[in-house]
Amino acid sequence: MKKPLFVVVLMLMMVFIGFGIIIPVLPRLITDAGANEFHLGLMLSIYSLISFVLSPLWGGLSERVGRRPVILIGIFGFSLSYLLFALADGQLWLMYVSRILGGLFAGAVTAVIVAYVADMTTEETRTKGMGLVGAAIGLGFTFGPAFGGLLSRYGLFVPFAAASLLTLITAILGVFWLKESLPKEKRQQQRAAQASRWTAFAGRMKYLYVLSFFVTFTLAGLEATLLYFQAVRIPDVTTEDIGWMFFFCGLAGALVQGGVVRRYIKKGGEHKAIFAGLLLSALGFVLLLFSSSFWNATIYLCIFGIGNALIRPCVTSLITQKSTVSHGVASGLNSSMDSFGRITGPLLATAVFSLHVNLPFVIGAVLSVGALGLLFKFVALDRADNRERMPA
Repeated sequence: MKKPLFVVVLMLMMVFIGFGIIIPVLPRLITDAGANEFHLGLMLSIYSLISFVLSPLWGGLSERVGRRPVILIGIFGFSLSYLLFALADGQLWLMYVSRILGGLFAGAVTAVIVAYVADMTTEETRTKGMGLVGAAIGLGFTFGPAFGGLLSRYGLFVPFAAASLLTLITAILGVFWLKESLPKEKRQQQRAAQASRWTAFAGRMKYLYVLSFFVTFTLAGLEATLLYFQAVRIPDVTTEDIGWMFFFCGLAGALVQGGVVRRYIKKGGEHKAIFAGLLLSALGFVLLLFSSSFWNATIYLCIFGIGNALIRPCVTSLITQKSTVSHGVASGLNSSMDSFGRITGPLLATAVFSLHVNLPFVIGAVLSVGALGLLFKFVALDRADNRERMPA
């Protein structure tokens, strides 16, 4: 792996370790503040709403000033948002301010790092590069929740302080290690060829973007309700248990993304991996309905995680391969769809959870199967487009 690519993937992993640290403890903090589970959904959604609006703008800005400064700004901003949450001391309004600040900088990290990797890879190696991105995120979610669960022994706000310190260290390392992937001459070319980001949401590409939305929508709903759901299924479940569940889920996903996706899925084979991933995700949702112990719940969550790990890098790879706009704009739009899923997913999941604890997982399974239709439509249109381009 090229050193610049290694550095940016390492930075992404460290950021998502910091992000993952908060997953097991946030529901408990909301409850301790005297709020119900809907406030958790709202807090997660506000974060993602800000990210949804700003991600394409961060992507476009990186086309003008370069990827490096935007990524560094985003990581420093993340550190500040975690520090603010650590200092909230149970004040609900300050928790909301922290999440708003985190959403402000989210797109500067995720969308622009994806564009950075796209800059550093060719079409032939793009899927491998996105597999590394997925593995970095997966490893972050692997170790982050476990650390969060363990650190919560010393106080529920300790994981946020740790996340702030971790992302600050990452940002400082990035100042010295991160090199620019988009030199000035390429920025001029990108701007000259740049179209509106919504131009990308047309033709066959819109099916991929909507598919990306559904994948994140169902994942975000699961993250928002898993602790509450397992508290019903497994009455003695703890914050630390949820952290370990996400640890094993993330580990399974990271192994798939770093191994199967990176080594065995070649250009042209992405749609098959997405097909398998959607089926596995649906199966994982269904099996979680039958959770009765820590261990079988963990196994079922891992099945879901493996499916998700097959889908994400392959969808991202196809978007960067097939899009007619620049990498920064395409990645920014994809990040916006991801954020839109994280806006609506927690809100719907926490709302229907109050009607019946099984509903978030039933909806997740149905949407995973339904997303197969989007995949089939994209593949059919893409093949028709390729035939039209072939010389007679």
